[in-house]
Order: sequence, then C-alpha cells, then structure tokens
Amino acid sequence: MKFTFGVITNKDITDQKLHEVFASIELQEIPDSDWEIVVVGGTLPWEAPNIRCIPFDEIQKPSWITRKKNIITENAQYENIVYMHDYVSLGEGWYEGFKKFGEDFYVCMTPIKNLDGTRYRDWTLWPDDLTDVLGSWNSKYLLPYDTNDLSKHMYVSGAYWVSKKHVMKEFPLDERLGWGESEDVVWSKQVRQKYNFSLNPYSTAMLLKQKDRVFNEITPEMLQTLREYDLRLRK
Repeated sequence: MKFTFGVITNKDITDQKLHEVFASIELQEIPDSDWEIVVVGGTLPWEAPNIRCIPFDEIQKPSWITRKKNIITENAQYENIVYMHDYVSLGEGWYEGFKKFGEDFYVCMTPIKNLDGTRYRDWTLWPDDLTDVLGSWNSKYLLPYDTNDLSKHMYVSGAYWVSKKHVMKEFPLDERLGWGESEDVVWSKQVRQKYNFSLNPYSTAMLLKQKDRVFNEITPEMLQTLREYDLRLRK
C-alpha cells in the first residue's frame, strides 16, 4: 500500500514536535517508494527525502485549515491520503495494520488514543438527522469499533482520517470555513450520503497532547434504539 501523509501545521509549532510526527511515520518502515509526507504551513526551511514542505500564508484567513487540507489533496502523489494535524502521530504497527485491513475503503478511521492512553474522538456518531428518535439525547457519542451499519449518521473528526484521493477531489473541504466552524461535520454530512465510512481496528493513531474528548460512549440501549429506528427509515 502507498500513502501520502498530509500534515498541516503553522509557525507556532516547534520543529521538535514535527519531528515526533515524522519519526512515527518513518518508524513504520514503509518501502521508500511507497510513501511521502506533504507538510502545509510552518516555517521548516528544509526538505528531506520523502518530505515536501509547502509554504502557506497564514494572514490570508485565520486558522484556514480547510484550504491547507485541500492543498494536500492537490499535491498528493498517492491515492491513500492520511490527513493529520501536527499533534497526531502513528502508533507502532500502523502500516502493518493497514496492510492487514486492506485498501477496500473510501473514508477510513482507526482508533485514536489520547495522550493519557484513553480513547479519543474516533468512531463517532453525529445523528442530527434523527432528532425524532433521539429527542433530548446529546448527539455526541462514541460507537463500538464493531459497529459498521450506521455510517449515514456518523462524522469523521478533522484531526486525523484516511481517505481516497478521488473521494477528496469529489468532496473537497468547504474553504469558506476554518478551524472551530464545524468544517469536519459539514464535510462528513456531505460525504456520508454517497460513501460509507470504514473502521480499521488494526492500526492506531496517538495524540501528542491531551485533548478534551467531549463525546461519551453510547450505551447498548441507545445503540439498539438507534438501529431499530434507522431500520424503519430504510423500509
């Protein structure tokens, strides 16, 4: 499998932190001809084998992460693109896990671990189209990793995900939006109407800083209710 690792950053990140991200990729021991890193933003004044740095004018629009990620898509050499913020690293065996999982996906998520080792915002529900059944439920829930039938009600966290290049070209991120403006929710709700999301349980990403998960794990009772309602909708 061949991968483009697209990393977005800015001038505030330290070289040391970026090196941690790069090292986690290099440690996967992917054949040199099968991977590249495309960095958008920051002030790194150098390029190394398999690493390309694309300058970005941060003055254009504050926190314009949608444009940065679309630049990654435009410049990616390979069909499998990993979108990563500069605080995300790959866990040991990430590449081997993807070889085991295979290339039969459109948009793919893996488990994500927070800095303290707990589960972060990975396989997530965003069913605001099912308010009739959810009622007063908070829509922000983590799903069990073996749930594969609710893709049409899910969203993909913008901090990290894997996608086919042709999907991203068909559904680029909305550049009218920036960080904190639900750009990942808007994108997910568009893409999920046509493509299913997949979960690769064999590979793990890890955060390099502790972040608030916000989402709670869904209860079995809630999950069953949601599935029953979704099934009625499909009939």
